Amino acid sequence: MSAGVLKDRLRADLKDAMKERRGDEMRLLRSLIAAFDNAEAVPVEGMHDHSRPHRLGEPSSEVARLEVDAAAVSALLAAEIDARLATANDYARHGRDEEAARLRAEAAVIGRYGPA
Repeated sequence: MSAGVLKDRLRADLKDAMKERRGDEMRLLRSLIAAFDNAEAVPVEGMHDHSRPHRLGEPSSEVARLEVDAAAVSALLAAEIDARLATANDYARHGRDEEAARLRAEAAVIGRYGPA
């Protein structure tokens, strides 16, 4: 699945979560959308000089976002799941079971969007 298709699905699910006032899920979905936005961001190294003012719509100031392929989408989802599970294990080890359960639930929600 491409990043664009997944982001559309995440946005639709975010809208549903907002309607149903599921706060934790809204926060998670916003975080995932932001992670994909960051993955599509163009690196600034080697870019042209930004000190010169540009006119709106001037082609020299417009840069296309990066394309995130299906492999990168899967890798990003897996990284998000792994990060939450690792932190959940740390919380559980320190007796913070509520936080651990919340992070495990988040990992399960992320798992709905693709293979981990």
